[in-house]
Amino acid sequence: MADSRVVIIGGGFAGLNAARELTSAGHEVMIIDRHAYTTFQPLLYQVATGALNPGDVTYSLRRWASNDRSHLASFRRATVTGIDFENKKVIVSRGEPIGYDKLLICPGVGANFFGIPGADRYTKQIYTRRQALEVRDIIFSGLELMAAERDPNKRFTAIVVGGGPTGVETAGALAEMKTQALPVLYPEIGVDNFHVVLVEMTDRLLGPFDRRLQRYTKRSLSKLGVDVRLNTAVKEVFADHVDFADGTKLDCDIVVWASGVGVRPAVKDWGLPQGRGGRILVEPDQRVVGFDDVYAAGDASICESEPQPQLAQPAIQQGKLVAHNIMADKQGGVTETFHYNDKGTMATIGRNAAVVQLPQGAKITGFPAWLLWVLVHIATLLGGRNRISAMLNMAVRYISWPKSAVGIIGDYVDAPSRLPASAQPENADDENHSQG
Repeated sequence: MADSRVVIIGGGFAGLNAARELTSAGHEVMIIDRHAYTTFQPLLYQVATGALNPGDVTYSLRRWASNDRSHLASFRRATVTGIDFENKKVIVSRGEPIGYDKLLICPGVGANFFGIPGADRYTKQIYTRRQALEVRDIIFSGLELMAAERDPNKRFTAIVVGGGPTGVETAGALAEMKTQALPVLYPEIGVDNFHVVLVEMTDRLLGPFDRRLQRYTKRSLSKLGVDVRLNTAVKEVFADHVDFADGTKLDCDIVVWASGVGVRPAVKDWGLPQGRGGRILVEPDQRVVGFDDVYAAGDASICESEPQPQLAQPAIQQGKLVAHNIMADKQGGVTETFHYNDKGTMATIGRNAAVVQLPQGAKITGFPAWLLWVLVHIATLLGGRNRISAMLNMAVRYISWPKSAVGIIGDYVDAPSRLPASAQPENADDENHSQG
């Protein structure tokens, strides 16, 4: 018989790690997620640039539940439409309301457009599987169109907004394709006809990293052919161009938005206290402010006295802490406060190029950093099949480069700038994989 029932909204890093700890301690756990799978977001840019299949970075949440030997784990695919805190029930789009003894809310995040006109409508993001596939198909179909048209004056321009890890990794992957794969695979297209632009509003890339690593990143991207524009703010985004705050504009075929994250609007309707960026306010022990039986963890939560970076490691550690605090609370013990154990940060720039910053002060660049990045990310993937598949895909891509640049391709999709104005689609409200 289970000690208590814990309902977890969101099957991301925080939710799954909390669930593992709780089921192993005899607690019944149900995860609610609008998607049937969890997504390893740090590698979604690899899907968007054709390096990995989407199945390499996703894992079935029903498979996860079936793997639980205690038979205490379950999964409901549904969207959370509300929370009845008085009766301790989660209202969902499918099935009856789900009762809980303790509730953990970790719905993940999506893009933050900072109120920039047109950004929510005309940009693409890579926070979900579907978004990554859309970006991939637009880019590769754009290259195919250029190859067919053979117009020496036609240029395909991809603008990546945001100089954080996602922006740097996406721009680096696209630039490698431009400088190395294009001459081999698309001889009809001149290298200068594929333009990759990385826009960052501050004076440096990878803000949390050491200055030496920031300079290395900028040099490496420039060598790959990325047009790095620092101190450049986006003023407005249109279907076929971007206006910048300095009065200049740039025509483009796709804008990939990687400039900050924000909590999904739906969270506002759940009756929870929210702080900056809409993040759920929590106490140092991750308990939601004003609630005894409700916790929050991951990117969508914030303790204002000690805010944490919105990264995978803090989410994983918060999920585990919440599990231990729920168990301590059940046993009448004292809950612990969250203290982030910084295991280091890393970002890849291209083949054989990456930056790693370890907490002890060690800083690694080049091939050793890239190899460490590959090993850590493969080891962190859920499921043996995913690890093997991702490792094989990366190995084949590395050995057979640059011909392997189009080894994984998708459907033919017109770039937004090539569609008539009347046909411009608005971005679908595709929530983050861990959104309940």
